[in-house]
Amino acid sequence: MSKYTTGEIAKLCGVTVRTVQYYDTRGILIPSELSEGGRRLYSEEDLKRLKVICFLREMDLPIDAISQILREEHPEKVISLLIEQQETVLSEEIAGKQEKLEKLRELKNGLKGREEFSFESIGDIAVFMEGKKNLKWMRWMMILTGIPVTALQWFSVIFWILKGIWWPFAVWVLAAAIWGTLVSRYYFGHVKYICPECHEVFRPALKEAFWANHTPTARKLTCPSCGRKGFCVEIWGGDGK
Repeated sequence: MSKYTTGEIAKLCGVTVRTVQYYDTRGILIPSELSEGGRRLYSEEDLKRLKVICFLREMDLPIDAISQILREEHPEKVISLLIEQQETVLSEEIAGKQEKLEKLRELKNGLKGREEFSFESIGDIAVFMEGKKNLKWMRWMMILTGIPVTALQWFSVIFWILKGIWWPFAVWVLAAAIWGTLVSRYYFGHVKYICPECHEVFRPALKEAFWANHTPTARKLTCPSCGRKGFCVEIWGGDGK
């Protein structure tokens, strides 16, 4: 069985010799034996114990608390629980940092191709990023609510062709008109637009927004502040007020 000197066990655990000696004086890491010359020798079990002590110290547990845990009848149960808690904390930290990394990447991609780099342009991208999830959710809701309307359309057309009965199609036209009106009002009541010229955030009139030429992320509108007519970036507009 391997035996380790104070220096060797300290090196294996990434601590100083004085730290190992301090744990000895506190009674939480007593060497398994002493050599003929009086040198402290530590076993494999002592090495495992020191690794546990180092882990508990990294969690900011005081020496007295560590001593009490190690004196428990089943200290491994307490340590296992602490490990699970630490795992949860680290997972949350990693998730938080991953989210920040994604935002940085989006900001970086948003700045590509811009001829001018300004605080206003960064602000526009930041606003867009903040509401990106809400916009995505709202668009998915529109798609899902539109599936029954589309299904009714195909049913009514097929029914008309095969049976010569037209009234289901008329029902669909009425349902589609109502659905389109409600969805349009809801959608344009919850989005706003950023003018790339003066960086004004505004909500256009429903009629202008509905008929405007658009892409998935922008719409050709007239800015009420500077009068520029062109594509404005679509952002989440909040509760529709």
